[in-house]
Amino acid sequence: MKLAYWMYAGPAHIGTLRVASSFKNVHAVMHAPLGDDYFNVMRSMLERERDFTPVTASVVDRHVLARGSQEKVINNITRKDEEQRPDLIVPTPTCTSSILQEDLQNFVDRASISSTSDVILADVNHYRVNELQAADRTLEQIVCHYLIEARKQGTLSRFVTDAPSANTTGIFTLGFHHQHDCRELKRLLQSLGILVNQIIPEGGSLGDLKDLPRAWFNTVPYREAGLMTAILSEKEFGMPYVSTTPMGILDIADFIKQIEEYVNAWAPVLLGTTVDFESYVGNQTKFVSQAAWFSKSIDCQNLGGKNAVVFGDATHAASITKILVKEMGIRVSRSGTYCKHDSQWFHEQVQGLCDEVLITEDHTEVGNAIARIEPSAIFGTQMERHIGKRIDIPCGVISSPVHIQNFPLGYRPFLGYEGTNQIADSVYNSFNLGMEDHLLDVSGGHDTKEVTTKSLSNGKDLDWTPESQLESSRIPGFVRGKIKRNTEIFAKQNNISKITIDVMYAAKERLGS
Repeated sequence: MKLAYWMYAGPAHIGTLRVASSFKNVHAVMHAPLGDDYFNVMRSMLERERDFTPVTASVVDRHVLARGSQEKVINNITRKDEEQRPDLIVPTPTCTSSILQEDLQNFVDRASISSTSDVILADVNHYRVNELQAADRTLEQIVCHYLIEARKQGTLSRFVTDAPSANTTGIFTLGFHHQHDCRELKRLLQSLGILVNQIIPEGGSLGDLKDLPRAWFNTVPYREAGLMTAILSEKEFGMPYVSTTPMGILDIADFIKQIEEYVNAWAPVLLGTTVDFESYVGNQTKFVSQAAWFSKSIDCQNLGGKNAVVFGDATHAASITKILVKEMGIRVSRSGTYCKHDSQWFHEQVQGLCDEVLITEDHTEVGNAIARIEPSAIFGTQMERHIGKRIDIPCGVISSPVHIQNFPLGYRPFLGYEGTNQIADSVYNSFNLGMEDHLLDVSGGHDTKEVTTKSLSNGKDLDWTPESQLESSRIPGFVRGKIKRNTEIFAKQNNISKITIDVMYAAKERLGS
């Protein structure tokens, strides 16, 4: 176990709560201390929803520690069953229940006797998986349970729909732009003449899960959640799935190409013809998405000499890396992800597209790498945005974890052809363009000539004399930060605590800054 004040992916029970809360009329119960019951506040604040199934905290207090938890957990389950009549109650393990070595499965079995709702214990190991892995596993567990029940009751639908149709798995609450991506993905499928059979878990109903096999194929827009469910459907029903994320012009074309292949497997029999989406891709690329045109413009070509660092979840980091390199001609110095469990896939996706790959859950390692590389821009999570602010490097947020400003009220998808426009805008506006810094110096704009002496390390800050600060203020803004950092590196290497003008010139001669 590792103590940390920042985590890219939360604890396992948060993933379970996100999936359970995304379904209609599914209630989650977590057995945890009072401070862990922030999920309801977090969801209502970030998603800005008025109607959602809240999560119940079965609070661990001094009485529980003295007498045990069994009766309290069971009473909470039966109380929620009587009050709200949910279709399913999902108790989830937490680190507290694991430390107390409680037999939650026994509690669930006892509560199921008197409960009219289904009760399923989330099958996640709190110490071995993180939030994203737990979400993926919980979704698969719920889907598997109700497909088995439907098969026992003889209600499982095995006949595919007359018209081409698809399921979308893995869109759920508190995801990065998931609500906007869901709308854009539905629009994309419908424009191809493909019906949306079901979207799970977001807004999904447990009673409809028996109809999942009716779709011609599954789409999995994000690898972090939904992939295990798609693999289950392929194994049980021979249903193919598209796991390519439709983000960026090239991957959208690949996504549609795979859909065409799966549709044409059934189309000759059910439709009496085949489909060809090539003209659709061409029209969308030319007339709906402005990203292809923009990539050939002089504005985008001016970014050719820029370099960037990309970091986030596996799906978004890999997709943004491809867009920057293949579609916009921007060099990626380092691309990385905190999804260590998916490192092999990530390596395969970004191989040959960046100078170095970084797989880590340690934000200080990411921050130190960014400080060493000094990229023109960062594309990462809110943590990388904070890092960028400290060392004066712009950052575009492209992945969770995020703040409330990354749950915009306006329509901001990352998927589909409209998503290509949003990404192009975000990338372009994340760089300091042209002579922007220099013009701000000349015109006295919001740029400051004060020397920032803070660093990412926890060591003591160096002392700049007033004369050296004045000398630094005369350096053009677009190179001032680099010279300042090189000077501090030189001072630390030579055990110099006070930076004077002489130290600045000595650093310039030694480091060539």
